[in-house]
Amino acid sequence: MKDQVKAGIVKILGYLLTPLYLIVFGLLIVVFHPIQVICRKLWGYSAHKKSVDILNILIIKSLIILGTRISFRGFDKLPKDRPIILISNHQSMIDIPPIIWGFRRHHPKFIAKIELGKGIPSISYNLRHGGSVLIDRKKRRQAVLEILKLGRYIEENNYTASIFPEGTRTKNGKIQPFKSAGINTLLKAAPSAVVVPLVIDGSYELMKKGLYPMSFGVNITYTVLDPLEPGTFTAEDLVMKTEDLIREAMEKQACKI
Repeated sequence: MKDQVKAGIVKILGYLLTPLYLIVFGLLIVVFHPIQVICRKLWGYSAHKKSVDILNILIIKSLIILGTRISFRGFDKLPKDRPIILISNHQSMIDIPPIIWGFRRHHPKFIAKIELGKGIPSISYNLRHGGSVLIDRKKRRQAVLEILKLGRYIEENNYTASIFPEGTRTKNGKIQPFKSAGINTLLKAAPSAVVVPLVIDGSYELMKKGLYPMSFGVNITYTVLDPLEPGTFTAEDLVMKTEDLIREAMEKQACKI
């Protein structure tokens, strides 16, 4: 009986607090859009990046409205002074702010679909001007060229390329098969990069019913696993190994609950 009452309260809180969170989120991305523009045009990349970092930590902090708790684990394993290819599962659109903040010292860049490059305050601007690449999934050549450009960019600057090899977000938290094409292209363009598996666990629960209502009281973890040296694997084996490691880590986490 107590569990049913608790579940009912949690459900009601989700309905009541989701609009407040969405208002705060909307205000943040609208307010920070001109801030990004000014920072970039007056002071360049570093100032622009700083504004993006601040925006994303505020987005993360604002999730307290929904009782969301986000934990970062294993980030001390991240290598220094090397480009990183970050491979992770993908559970919801809320995955991006914690990656931007958690990997801020490693300058994470993303491979995003071209449709996201316009129409969204702050987010579209950062994708266009922050070092990420926009790909048209209908144009394979364009996509490959953009991913090659990203690979060369992280190689030259010791930055991070974040890729979701499932290709889309999961709706139930279960990992979908990883694809190797984009990772293979990155590895060719960034031969000194190290591969870092990232386990995202719980974020799908936050938005399992979409934007309304969002779930109240969700716990989300972002866990960095031991880095992998790609030179010891083919691209296909590397992707399979990374998928297995992420899947195994999620299964272990589920057994602890």
